[in-house]
Amino acid sequence: MPPTLADRLVHILTAIDVIQTLLARKTPEDLATDLPLQFSIERAFEVICEASRRLPDNIKAQEKAVQWQRMVDFGNELRHAYHRINPKILMEIAARDLPPLKEFVERVVQEAKN
Repeated sequence: MPPTLADRLVHILTAIDVIQTLLARKTPEDLATDLPLQFSIERAFEVICEASRRLPDNIKAQEKAVQWQRMVDFGNELRHAYHRINPKILMEIAARDLPPLKEFVERVVQEAKN
């Protein structure tokens, strides 16, 4: 049975928390020299990208600040052009794009509870 909308939202939040926890107090150099850490971060991003891709359009339409297509493209790059992933870019995406996505997903989850 495929994941539900609620499952996908939890998957996104969990992956964001993993990334934010793993990158706390890390530098791009730390990430570049720690291959298991980099692989963990990349996998969490893959989960975010895939779960986000599967969110219904009416949900995604509620948040214009999230660049949904860019997220899909990034997921494809992680899967198919993994050899070109730059650790510095991973950290930039985590810092710039994850906070608004997390805020949006938390809001959707909260609204669903009400």
